[in-house]
Amino acid sequence: MIWDQTTVELPQYPRGVHLITNEVLSSGPDLRNCQVGLLHLFIQHTSASLAINENADPDVRGDVERHLNVMVPENAPHFEHTLEGPDDMPAHIKSILIGPSLTIPVSGGHLALGTWQGIYLCEHRNRGGERRIIATLQGRW
Repeated sequence: MIWDQTTVELPQYPRGVHLITNEVLSSGPDLRNCQVGLLHLFIQHTSASLAINENADPDVRGDVERHLNVMVPENAPHFEHTLEGPDDMPAHIKSILIGPSLTIPVSGGHLALGTWQGIYLCEHRNRGGERRIIATLQGRW
């Protein structure tokens, strides 16, 4: 059994849903020799999240962002945590709803994602800054 862990450093992305599969593959643990395993991804932030969804049509990412903004609007009158700007508390709620981590099977040296699946960074702040993802690979070589 082999364990490997790296930190994937992402540049600042604008608010929205971004396909980051290639960044994870290029900066994360080397999957090539892993025959059977799991890649666990954990984002170290409370106002961004990780998801898996459609990797082909960018309209899906835009639709997800717009839907989240309807579900959790800025400036809701019941928010008490408002000192960090109108996008902060909605970002925390969206992060809870989507979640900070993913576990993806690895098979034959590749992520075992479906044909149309990709890894999303969901950036919930207008200016979230750089983001860090801890990528942990556990598997059999």
